[in-house]
Amino acid sequence: MFKKILIANRGEIALRVIRTCQEMGIKTVAVYSTADADSLHVKFADEAVCIGPPAGKDSYLKIQSILAAAEITNAEAIHPGYGFLAENAEFSKICSEHDLKFIGPSPHAINSMGDKAVAKATMIKNKVPVVPGSDGVVDTYEEAVKVCQDIGFPVIIKASAGGGGRGMRVVEKESELKKNFEMCRNEAGTIFSNPEVYIERFVQNPHHVEIQIMADQHGNVIHLGERDCSLQRRHQKVLEESPSPLMTPDLRKRMGEASINAAKAVDYEGAGTVEYLVDDDENFYFMEMNTRIQVEHPVTEEVTGYDLIEQQIRVAAGMKIEEREIEMRGHSIECRINAEDPEFNFRPSAGEITVFHPPGGHGVRLDTHAYSGYRIPPHYDSMIAKLIVYAPTRELAINKMKRALQEFIIEGIKTTIPYHIQLMDDPNFLAGKFTTKYLENNFKFNPEAVR
Repeated sequence: MFKKILIANRGEIALRVIRTCQEMGIKTVAVYSTADADSLHVKFADEAVCIGPPAGKDSYLKIQSILAAAEITNAEAIHPGYGFLAENAEFSKICSEHDLKFIGPSPHAINSMGDKAVAKATMIKNKVPVVPGSDGVVDTYEEAVKVCQDIGFPVIIKASAGGGGRGMRVVEKESELKKNFEMCRNEAGTIFSNPEVYIERFVQNPHHVEIQIMADQHGNVIHLGERDCSLQRRHQKVLEESPSPLMTPDLRKRMGEASINAAKAVDYEGAGTVEYLVDDDENFYFMEMNTRIQVEHPVTEEVTGYDLIEQQIRVAAGMKIEEREIEMRGHSIECRINAEDPEFNFRPSAGEITVFHPPGGHGVRLDTHAYSGYRIPPHYDSMIAKLIVYAPTRELAINKMKRALQEFIIEGIKTTIPYHIQLMDDPNFLAGKFTTKYLENNFKFNPEAVR
């Protein structure tokens, strides 16, 4: 087992990894930008190294600085968390070349799943259901027309190197294709330094359901059930839960088996998530695979009792997956708490937190790096906390979440807590009747309802 791990990330995920390492008797090294000097992950790590100024490209994305921090602290492994370098195949490769264990999949697996056109071709080859679309990258408008005529409108154009809800455009009819095709290629080139795109049939009113998998270096792969991530705005997840309200034992079995096949197809190692679109007839289609730990991993931990970070570390150290029956019990919900003002179109709200009162009680978990007096830097993602609850049933979990949200007090900045409180009373959410477009098309925030 490793004696010391460097966490190449910030905020709540860095603190999450530090906690598990401490429980396993492993020393930790935090890295931080000058903007994060007062973050809790810096305070609770055994050692901390400043790696640069606030901008991500000059700190958390600067491989040379992270490797230097690992060298001077004698770290043996690097946990990348999520975001930043977590799905960077070159970083995984460089770590290996410097005798540092990258706690995640191989460069081959990251590349195979990171390029969405390649990933789709791999899934087709291994009999994982995919959305009808192009066989790979679509290079010309003429080729795009032919693909769309074959699969029918509406379609969605996606950047091959895309992620995080960026680099996607829905096209309803052929007259809109040329403009959107060119714009998507230009955006992909600008945002991801790769202009390649592919085209798929746009699945109307889908559910977004993902399967958590874990794989070791000995060829063993298991799945730990599903998470429903359908509640989104602008392709960004707002709330996640496990199990999914639409799940049946047969659908879970089929999706789980397909996900295991997907992982085995690329000799996967570590924690990964296979994401699908699911229609009302229980047809599911591969969307992408995230080759890292997910933001929403706590809901899986709550319903399975399985510490995913611990298993990531054990697998990276060469150990076999913990062999036991994975049984999903009860229900868990996670609300992402962002420093945004929902009353004004979710305008970012950086600044100092003057009051921070965390919720508590049985079945309530809060993953956060924030505290009273903490100043939220404007340079990074706006998520400042994840509020997770667990209860025997979905109804009880919703009741618990509403109570915990009302008890969660943050002053000095605006947050999305009021938005989530109102969502807990929404009839369609309560009934489990929602799809990926529900929040944007059918749910309107009313600040008066929660004042």
